[in-house]
Amino acid sequence: MSMFDNPFDADTTLQSSGCGCGRHRSQAEHDRDATLQCIGESEDKKFENVVASAVLRAMFPQDVARRAFLKSVGAATALAAVSQFFPLKTATEVFAAGGALEKTDLKIGFIPITCATPIIMAAPMGFYSKNGLNVEVIKTAGWAVIRDKTVNKEYDAAHMLSPMPLALTLGVGSNPVPYTMPAVENINGQAITLSLKHKDNRDPKNWKGFKFAVPFDYSMHNYLLRYYLAENGIDPDTDVQIRAVPPPEMVANLRADNIDGYLGPDPMNQRAVYDNVGFIHILSKDIWEGHPCCAFAASKEFVTTMPNTYAALLKSIIDATAYAHKAENRKQIAEAIAPANYLNQPPIVLEQILTGTFADGLGNIVKQPERVDFNPFPWQSFAVWILTQMKRWGQIKGDVDYKNVAQQVFLATDTAKLMKDVGMTPPSTTTKSFAVMGKTFDPSKPEEYLNSFKIKKAS
Repeated sequence: MSMFDNPFDADTTLQSSGCGCGRHRSQAEHDRDATLQCIGESEDKKFENVVASAVLRAMFPQDVARRAFLKSVGAATALAAVSQFFPLKTATEVFAAGGALEKTDLKIGFIPITCATPIIMAAPMGFYSKNGLNVEVIKTAGWAVIRDKTVNKEYDAAHMLSPMPLALTLGVGSNPVPYTMPAVENINGQAITLSLKHKDNRDPKNWKGFKFAVPFDYSMHNYLLRYYLAENGIDPDTDVQIRAVPPPEMVANLRADNIDGYLGPDPMNQRAVYDNVGFIHILSKDIWEGHPCCAFAASKEFVTTMPNTYAALLKSIIDATAYAHKAENRKQIAEAIAPANYLNQPPIVLEQILTGTFADGLGNIVKQPERVDFNPFPWQSFAVWILTQMKRWGQIKGDVDYKNVAQQVFLATDTAKLMKDVGMTPPSTTTKSFAVMGKTFDPSKPEEYLNSFKIKKAS
């Protein structure tokens, strides 16, 4: 549930998602509350529902009594009744203007990679403080640690890989915990890096027996590497080895000859070139132009119990993302995130990544301005694609409600509104088609797409 789609009662009416609009437990509940028009309503109406929800809970503190009232009169009648006794219009305007922050001191975990740029830079460059927040960004060793510390509430929110909130919500690889992904941190920004000993072995069809690293099982890196290998006739489960290695350890493993290469986040790819132990084989943007990588994620509990703090935090990150999107700001950002408490990298390494003018380790200077970019919009079709790959490689089994899961986790509505506030132009829809290695993905036909692959894990 997003801060703009708050129901009368999160336990009883508009929260759940078993209907066509994706916000009810059943079609019957959708029909009962159709007068609220939960998809087509205006922003003012959405805010009004939030206020009405709070008033109704105050009038009926006990869940049983509130449910009985709603059941007896219906949501539309309840809204009308509340409006008679409480100035909803005035209260809505106050709410929309932004209420008091429920919590100002926050902790956000991050992995020291360039994908976390907006989350990291928002601290030293003042984006959090501008919105009344005192945020401590905490360098963390690996993705499993990020996940566990966030679930255990040691962190209020976190830098996560885009697939992680989906995996958490579905209970894949951990106990199920409802998670949300309000914003993409970066698009593109990965690469396949190989050991220098393979500089004359650039054809992936010859890579049988290779040992690869990815940051985490539930990562775009894993799915893109598997996709790239499979499109070249290599079965990622039988022809090569793929292991999870925390990003800060990737270059060392390449140097020690423990792995032949990795599909990793930056700065690990450029650092391998800088240290003269590897070369960049292919940028991930050349596999899928504009793919999501990392994200800002928070538990559904945080989003719903601290809506004002959540709104301020999300606005800070989207504002920082908009700043990072501008090429003229990249060198300044590289200096801000280079210190030891952030990425602990030579600024020249970060400049090469962020500006897109870089050495590839094969003696070439390459210019790819969009090697990494920053666009916060969480396309729900990205989530559907990720779910197809989770199913393709056996991480999830059985029927998948692709559209519903995508709507629940990738909070596009919240981000679209705040993008406008910081001068960005959000798209008018939440889904789009795109191509991965020349193959078009239609988000309305995920099973057809999944069934089209020759190489996949046997079900």
